Amino acid sequence: MPQIGWLEILFVVVVSILVVGPKDFPIMLKKIGNWIGAFKNYFSEIQNSVTNSDNFIDDEPSFSKDFEKLKNKKKDE
Repeated sequence: MPQIGWLEILFVVVVSILVVGPKDFPIMLKKIGNWIGAFKNYFSEIQNSVTNSDNFIDDEPSFSKDFEKLKNKKKDE
């Protein structure tokens, strides 16, 4: 995997300042930061929902065991 050095980062910053302009550069950085934050929050919510569904699936066998116990009790009566 290629590594990005300080010279490449400096080059990207200088080119982006020339393309966007010095006035709008901080605004662009803020928008990019907001997009990255929203992207992280979105995937964090997805990860939490998957984790919660895993916990639910792990608890599901106990429901089937309880159901089997109830069926056995009913047969015994």
